[in-house]
Amino acid sequence: MRRPRRPEPNERLVRPYALTHGRTRASADFDLISLVVAIRELARDEPWEPEHRTILALAQHPISVAEIAARARIPAGVVRVLLDDLRTRGALIVRTRATETSTPNLTTLKAVADGLRAL
Repeated sequence: MRRPRRPEPNERLVRPYALTHGRTRASADFDLISLVVAIRELARDEPWEPEHRTILALAQHPISVAEIAARARIPAGVVRVLLDDLRTRGALIVRTRATETSTPNLTTLKAVADGLRAL
């Protein structure tokens, strides 16, 4: 049986609920494929956690929620709560996947299927 990996001395051992101050859900739904992008920088005197600043640094260009979680090494559920904080305070915007009203029509779908079959 494998033993659990021991944390490196410089790794932070902070529980997810501590990062979110006990919150477990964001007020808005963030899919793992939702794209986020920073629209302003945080002022030094703004009271943000280091994880908020890390997320905002990663979001200088459009990036998915899943990629933020992977790069920041923060659980996706925690990232969603932290993203909600940043979005609420006007630091970033979120682009979710296309809605049902923006789906292509049947003709377009048939043309794509025909093109794929031709490959």
